[in-house]
Amino acid sequence: MAGVKALVALSFSGAIGLTFLMLGCALEDYGVYWPLFVLIFYVISPIPHFIAKRATDDSDAASSACRELAYFFTTGIVVSAFGLPIILARVAVIKWGACGLVLAGNAVIFLTILGFFLVFGRGDDFSWEQW
Repeated sequence: MAGVKALVALSFSGAIGLTFLMLGCALEDYGVYWPLFVLIFYVISPIPHFIAKRATDDSDAASSACRELAYFFTTGIVVSAFGLPIILARVAVIKWGACGLVLAGNAVIFLTILGFFLVFGRGDDFSWEQW
């Protein structure tokens, strides 16, 4: 039952993050849909973690080179997701208000992704094939 509550809370926070992103694009004052390219970063951010989890044996070692490389690539993807709207606002493709809404949406979405991995990624009886 706790897993269902966590899943509902993560779904709600994901919806709030996507709402911020849509507001940054679709409000009449902004009206430019270039910030939607951060959706690509949302999709590819967990991929290095999945590859590292599949490639390494899940032993009791505190760290492995593959896992550290996955953290490095994930950090680069997340920083790029925060950098894209700032660059777009700097070159005046989008307005700074839209940039702020997209950055707020980024923060909520990436915290939601982190929350998913913290809640569902640690259990011994959990399998990724369930989802």
